[in-house]
Amino acid sequence: MKKNKKFINYLILIFLVIVMNFLLPKLLPGNPLAYIVGEDIGMLTAQEKAQLISDYNLDKPLYIQFIQYIKNIITLNFGMSFSKKLPIFDVVKSATLWTLLLSTLNIIISTLLGSYLGLKSAMKKKEKSLKMNLFVSSLSCFPLFWISMILLVLFSVKLTIFPSFGAYTVYGDFNIITRLLDVLTHLILPLTAMVITSISSFYIQMRVSVLEVLNEDYIFMAKVKSIPDEVIKKKYILRNSLLPVFTIFMLNIGYIFSGSIVVESVFSYPGLGKIMFDSIIARDYPLIQYCFLTISTMVILSNYIADKLYKYIDPRVVDKV
Repeated sequence: MKKNKKFINYLILIFLVIVMNFLLPKLLPGNPLAYIVGEDIGMLTAQEKAQLISDYNLDKPLYIQFIQYIKNIITLNFGMSFSKKLPIFDVVKSATLWTLLLSTLNIIISTLLGSYLGLKSAMKKKEKSLKMNLFVSSLSCFPLFWISMILLVLFSVKLTIFPSFGAYTVYGDFNIITRLLDVLTHLILPLTAMVITSISSFYIQMRVSVLEVLNEDYIFMAKVKSIPDEVIKKKYILRNSLLPVFTIFMLNIGYIFSGSIVVESVFSYPGLGKIMFDSIIARDYPLIQYCFLTISTMVILSNYIADKLYKYIDPRVVDKV
């Protein structure tokens, strides 16, 4: 019963996001065509305005518009992007794949590297871990935008080691291997910027968790029983310390589609964040609307998946999920 209630709550939340996304342009002051077309509304003829009103069902009652809106979502018919001159679904689909690649690698690398450094720091003596604590913790103090700009200027402009923008080279003769290498070289700088700002949360949580586990009675008893240090480290310390880290990992998955807007904008990486930024600049309101819908839905789905997976990591919460 609790599981069904949890699932229903997520469905209700998605429905509320859809309703809000539908009502948002209706609640804006002014002519609805100004929301759709933007500043170019003054260039439209009366016939073109009438055609747009008909195309967007603005001449229909509100409930008819909502039914058509739901139908368009189900059929993935989001309309055309005014700035890209392409179907919105095609724009969002390709951008989502690039964001998924960048953000997924960031979460994996940040989790593994931050957890490893946190474990090493907690196992060292206090004096030896101070420098590592200061260095890693200070990384979170630097804005992502600033770090991205520093990497861009240093490695793209000054040293010209990596490309300065995009996700791949548009022109060139590439086979599968060279194309993968090309995508990788474009990925390194934005990925590095994201890892630098993401690693500290995993490091701090892992270090705190390990220090707490080291003070537990079962660790003392394991040492009394002369269990090898490596066994204690892997089966007792590491396993029990990973639970809080997993919580942060799942929270980051929830923002996998919305956490890269800044870095994508700096490096002109063609992900969902860059598309949304460009659509705001171009006042491409229909594209903004469906980018928001995509990101919101993905956040909700990611949190639902996190809830379902958590019980396999920590059996104590089975009855709560």
